Amino acid sequence: MTFATLALLVLVGLAGPALSARRAWRIPVIAGELGAGLAIGSTGFGWVDAAEPTFTLLAQLGFGLIMLVIGSHIPIRDTAVRAAVGRGAAGAGIVAAVSVALGVGTALLFGTSHGAVYSVLIASSSAALVLPMLRSLDVSADSAAQLIAQIAIADVACIVALPLVLQPERVPLVALGGIGIAAVGVVLVLVLRRVGAHRLRVLHEVSESRQFALELRFSLLALFGLAGIAQFTHVSVMMAGFTLGLVLSAIGQPRRLAHQLFGMTEGFFGPLFFVWLGASINLRDLGTHPEMILLGLVLGAAAVVAHLAGRITGLPWSQAVASAGQLGVPVAAVALGVETKALMPGEGAAILLGALVAVVASSAAVAVVSRRSAASSPPPASAEGSPASP
Repeated sequence: MTFATLALLVLVGLAGPALSARRAWRIPVIAGELGAGLAIGSTGFGWVDAAEPTFTLLAQLGFGLIMLVIGSHIPIRDTAVRAAVGRGAAGAGIVAAVSVALGVGTALLFGTSHGAVYSVLIASSSAALVLPMLRSLDVSADSAAQLIAQIAIADVACIVALPLVLQPERVPLVALGGIGIAAVGVVLVLVLRRVGAHRLRVLHEVSESRQFALELRFSLLALFGLAGIAQFTHVSVMMAGFTLGLVLSAIGQPRRLAHQLFGMTEGFFGPLFFVWLGASINLRDLGTHPEMILLGLVLGAAAVVAHLAGRITGLPWSQAVASAGQLGVPVAAVALGVETKALMPGEGAAILLGALVAVVASSAAVAVVSRRSAASSPPPASAEGSPASP
């Protein structure tokens, strides 16, 4: 790893914002970054080696930060979402049951042994993907509380389950590591609540006025500590980042810290991770295994079908399809698959293709949710404070 290589990685990573800048194209930022990685990695020119230790370490740090941001998007403190947890859990459970049947069926259809992996992928939702889309279209938590609760529950459950189904031979050690990381996360929440909001606010003011960035330093200390536990127990760094994100969501993340983490993640480490991931995937395997293209389409369609089962709990069909949007779990599955060599040739590309299909369907459904939310909202008040006349 050299500075010239880092400059190349940052340069090609700009393909993400470049392709995403035109809103009419609706291209996710990570699509350009993954594409850039494909171009300079094993699929394309071979300019970078994704197995290089320093490159891998920086990418894993980016992975942890990405999962931290995803965890911080889980709306733990939202009262409307808390009230809908029961219905959200029921919906997530029904979707999971359907996903198991579809995942096992897909594995039998394509002759693979990854039925459990496919089940987790199909059942997953992405709070980091769907919740920002809802906010950008001014959909309030009150009008989509059950949807948000279901997505949050599915996101947490699938992220916890993924390492277990990808590494079944290490289930005891992986489970022990996951429990240890979760226990540390609970202790952090209890300690921070014991410290109290007033003392934390004083620390925030001192840090801001003296430009110490103490909150960021402590957050990175916690992330690296949890990642150390994950590394020792052969658990993915995704668990460390996601757990710390949940901790920040539970105690209320200061806006300044959120901006700092966003800058670190989106400015360098996040794009570097997706470029590394693209460089690790060899799309030439799809040429020799064209059935993997069909596998990706089937996984995406199965995700939409499974989440439509949420209609049983009263979720409107548009919100049910919106809950199928997935990003973190498929990306984590491919990253873990690359790390553990658990996936077959072309299977990583198939998983990302399935996620893309689900994202397109979810984006269209979120637009429908937005229009219905706007139509059902009360009319604006007149200047005198009385409801506007029809």
